[in-house]
Amino acid sequence: MQWIIVAAVLAATAGLLVLGVLACRLWLDVRALAREVDTASRALAVAAEDLAGGPTGRVTL
Repeated sequence: MQWIIVAAVLAATAGLLVLGVLACRLWLDVRALAREVDTASRALAVAAEDLAGGPTGRVTL
């Protein structure tokens, strides 16, 4: 009877370890995605400034 308790504790521990590993991988993926979004938004801002005629937004003729 005592082996059932040990098996349940081991299964719960293994499940928590798997969830911890998945959480770490998710955090790393989200961090990488945030860096890519930041890079893309900065490039988009630079392109918008170029289209607007410079950092002030005024077109000089």
